[in-house]
Amino acid sequence: MHDTILPGAGRPASISIPRLRAAFNGRVIAPDDASYDRARTVFLGDIDRRPAVIIRPADATDVSRVISLATETGLELAVRSGGHSAAGHSVTDGGIMLDLSDMRRLDIDPQQRTAWAQTGLTAGQYTTATGAHGLATGFGDTGSVGIGGITLGGGIGYLVRKHGLTIDNLLAAELVTADGQLLRVDHQAHPELFWAIRGGGGNFGVATRFQFRLHQVQTILGGILILPATPEVIAGFIAEAEAAPEDLSTIANIMPAPPMPFLPAEQHGRLVVMAMLVHAGQTEAGERAITPFRKLAKPLADLVRPMPYPEIYPPVEESYHPTAVTHTMFVDAIDGDAAETILDHLQASDAPMRVAQLRVLGGAMARVPVAATAFAHRHSRIMANLATFYDGPADRAVRQAWVSDFAAVLRQEDTGAYVNFLGDDGQARLRQAYPGLTWDRLAAVKARYDPTNLFRLNQNIPPATQTPGQ
Repeated sequence: MHDTILPGAGRPASISIPRLRAAFNGRVIAPDDASYDRARTVFLGDIDRRPAVIIRPADATDVSRVISLATETGLELAVRSGGHSAAGHSVTDGGIMLDLSDMRRLDIDPQQRTAWAQTGLTAGQYTTATGAHGLATGFGDTGSVGIGGITLGGGIGYLVRKHGLTIDNLLAAELVTADGQLLRVDHQAHPELFWAIRGGGGNFGVATRFQFRLHQVQTILGGILILPATPEVIAGFIAEAEAAPEDLSTIANIMPAPPMPFLPAEQHGRLVVMAMLVHAGQTEAGERAITPFRKLAKPLADLVRPMPYPEIYPPVEESYHPTAVTHTMFVDAIDGDAAETILDHLQASDAPMRVAQLRVLGGAMARVPVAATAFAHRHSRIMANLATFYDGPADRAVRQAWVSDFAAVLRQEDTGAYVNFLGDDGQARLRQAYPGLTWDRLAAVKARYDPTNLFRLNQNIPPATQTPGQ
């Protein structure tokens, strides 16, 4: 039993940990608790921050109390769903960490094909539970990602071409705003706020529950297909992915081959195209759709097979905390010249892990009007994510220079950015995620629902009356 000193806005405030524990239905974790270090750990290995207190709310009432505590003390508030923020926004130094991971209730209505999901659930947990009914909502490509963050930023995953972004399947949300109110938002109730949270991130409140549309997704044809990395194979892969039926979504990772047991030893470390394929339709149609990819070159490994959709998520490795430099962008086309540029840059680095990831978009995602949600990149054709691991500060500078140069030579007409993959990239890059009128509209919603910018530890959109940095 102990106290922690939390400096208030304009005056110091002493808050008793025992009193906090008495005030919350959920768990309160203090810096000298045995579980503190594990609780403050997030996905990325280079984020090392120490919150003054970690609160795991049991319900929306607890969330409202945490928001009041942050308002009263003036402490920075971090909101964690799965802890995968590339900028480390899931945890704060010296502030309050609101960790939603104990809020994992999921209510599935198989007849109506809808689900109400609390935002402490991960994509893998949700997908496994709905998969038991032969149903799914599309999230990303990593099972340990929290559904809170990925949904608020858009959600680009294995079902993006067939069923759109995660936000395209969001029917309603429950959100605790900066004044502590719990609001239900949908197309009828607070429609402008509902527009904003579909792509605008955590700027407007703490989402506690989402209602999603579910789709019939039972047996998929999916898995890993590894091909030799040549300019012809890379350009051909992208061309086939663009021409493929919308049932098929693909992710092509151009990278050194890891020492996987199903790869010949002589391939380890050589550049390959490690592709993830998901065909969410009839198996026979899937085989036809995937045949052109297999014909691009003799596969080095072919693990594509019929499987239940949840199996596409690999098992979660609790100890995996990479340190990486990344850059996300959209490109208009990958022809032979662009493919050669990608290979040249990958070959010029000696980082043990480096990758250019290409995701062909389009399909259902592209049919939603640009102004319908705060995700403004409906017509972007290909998302490219560049990444490399690093070891220590000196190595980080070298790898950052490599990634920046790589992005510069790959840049084309589409200058947009996907907010969920942005790191601590600065205001100009954030404006690329929310171009033109999208930014202005989001800033107006922010001014209405969070005029003091309480929710600022995020890819931050200041209120319309406030300039950045105020």
